[in-house]
Amino acid sequence: MTAPSHPPGNPLTDPAGQFSPGQIPAKSADDALEQSPATLPARPERHKQRRLVWLVALGVVLIGAGLAYRHFWYNRPIGTGPAGPPVSAEKFEFTWTDRPVLLVGIGDSVTAGYGATTASKSFFRRMVENPPDEFPDMHGKCLSKVFPNLTVSNVALSGGTTLECLETLVPKIKLQDEDTFGVIVMTIGGNDIIHNYGRTPPREGAMYGATLDQARPWIENFARRLEAIITDLGAKFPAGCEFFIANIYDPTDGVGDAQNAGLPAWPDGLRVINAYNDVIAGTAAKHKNVRLVNMHDAFLGHGIHCLQFWRPHYDSRDAHYWYWDNLEDPNDRGYDALRRLFLNEMANTLPSLLEDGD
Repeated sequence: MTAPSHPPGNPLTDPAGQFSPGQIPAKSADDALEQSPATLPARPERHKQRRLVWLVALGVVLIGAGLAYRHFWYNRPIGTGPAGPPVSAEKFEFTWTDRPVLLVGIGDSVTAGYGATTASKSFFRRMVENPPDEFPDMHGKCLSKVFPNLTVSNVALSGGTTLECLETLVPKIKLQDEDTFGVIVMTIGGNDIIHNYGRTPPREGAMYGATLDQARPWIENFARRLEAIITDLGAKFPAGCEFFIANIYDPTDGVGDAQNAGLPAWPDGLRVINAYNDVIAGTAAKHKNVRLVNMHDAFLGHGIHCLQFWRPHYDSRDAHYWYWDNLEDPNDRGYDALRRLFLNEMANTLPSLLEDGD
C-alpha cells in the first residue's frame, strides 16, 4: 500500500476534514499571515473610531435641539393674507341708517393705529373704508358702505392711559346735534398696565411689576375712570350712542413669561391683566349701550408662543404672530383681525338698533 503524500487530516488533501485523535492540522502560510497579531486592528484604534461616531451623533442631536429651541421660542413668523374671523356679507348689503353718524375713536395707540405699515392698514381706518389692496373676502364690508352720512373723528393717543383719556381726550369730542348718532370705538387700559416696562417702581398709570395686592387700589380707580369716560362721552350725543370697547390682550399667550419677550419677569402680570379685563367686562354688562369686543381671546395663540403646538391656545390654522415689534401694538395682520372683531360686533348690534331711526 502506498503511503499518503500529505499527513492525514491535512485540509489540502482531506476534504472530509477527518483527523486522527491528537493530530493538529498544519497551518498554511496564508492562514498564518491573516492571523498575525501585526495585521489585526489595534483595540485602542477601534475605541477611537467608536468614540468619534458617538461625538458626531451627539453634536448632531445638540445642534438639532438648539435649532428647534430657537424655532419654537424665538421665531415669530408674521404670515400673509387675511387674519381673524370671517365677516358675513349679508349685513353689509343694505344701509343701516341714513341718519348722520359720527364714528369716534378714542383711547390708546391701538386705536391710533401705531405699528401699521400705512394709516390705511390700521383697524380704525379699515373699519371706515377698504384699503386699495383689500383682501377679496372683505370687499364692501366697511362702515362707509352702510352709513352714507358718516363722519369720523379719531382722537386716540399713542401711549395714552385712562387718566389722559378722561382728562385730555374726552373733552376733544364736542356736543353733537340732536340728529347725530354716535358710534364710539375704544381700546383702553393696556398702557396703565405695561408702562413703565419695569424701569421705574410701579405706580398708578404705570404699574408694570406690581403685585396684585399693590395694584388693587389702582384697579378700582380704573373702574371709576372707565365709568366716567362712558358717562361723559355719552352726554355728548343727545340722539344716543353705542360704545364698542375692546378688552386687553396678552402677548404671552396665557403663559405669563414676559421675560421671554425682553421685559423683566412679572409674577402677577396675568392676574393684573385679568383683573383689568374683569373691570371692562363688568362695566360693559352694566350699560345697555356698551358692547365688549373680546380682543383678548382672539389674540391668544398669536403672541410670542405662536409656534408652540403643545400650548392650549395654539392655532393650527394661523400659527403666526399678530403683534408689532414693540409687543404692545398689532402688526398689519393683527389690525386686520381686530377690524373684523369690531365689525362683527357692530353688525350684530347696529342694524336692528338703527332700523327704526332710534
